[in-house]
Amino acid sequence: MKLHNYFRSSASYRVRIAMQAKGLAYDYLPVHLVKAEHRAPAFASHVGDALVPALETDDGQWLNQSLAVIEWLDEAYPDTVSMLPGNALARARIRALALQVACEIHPINNLRVLGYLSKELGHSDAEKTQWYQHWCRTGLEAFERQLVLLAAERKAQGLAASRFCWGDSLTLADCALVPQIFNAQRFQVNLDCLPLTMAAYDTAFATEAVQKAQPAACPDAQP
Repeated sequence: MKLHNYFRSSASYRVRIAMQAKGLAYDYLPVHLVKAEHRAPAFASHVGDALVPALETDDGQWLNQSLAVIEWLDEAYPDTVSMLPGNALARARIRALALQVACEIHPINNLRVLGYLSKELGHSDAEKTQWYQHWCRTGLEAFERQLVLLAAERKAQGLAASRFCWGDSLTLADCALVPQIFNAQRFQVNLDCLPLTMAAYDTAFATEAVQKAQPAACPDAQP
């Protein structure tokens, strides 16, 4: 398999975490977003939205959208660790957490939006940072509230407290949360008073899968 991605892309980071956790080998093909390499025909002709990551399968299929790619990996490689473990309710809880990041936080704070704020609307770097910090913090506060609700649910069901976002292992939710916290730290978002969120992040970040997938470990990493 070939993973077309960018070291600092949080969506790419999600897929790298999942592939490392599953122990799946892949060729790392960098696509530099700042240099607009994702718009080049060699890449964009295969991916309608011209966004990373894109996974090129062994039989030549191109898959895009990080969460869909991770779910495909679960189905295509069922003998590896699942990113959506448990029963139907547990899987729904995990998906909802991942989507809170992927749909409610990431889209309004990604590179395209930040670039539009400055280049098209004329906002300063300080205003752009304020935008990022506000919406990222708002989204993470909602994520924390959801973890509080889920903790109460697990306790009522007699289940052990979660060490990760849900349960005792990396899931799709952690694949989404870890890159979001990475970006939040880059933009100096206030991460105080998010105890369950940060505990889940710390547990996930300490795993071998995340350590191997993190941006600093990527071959195209830059300061």
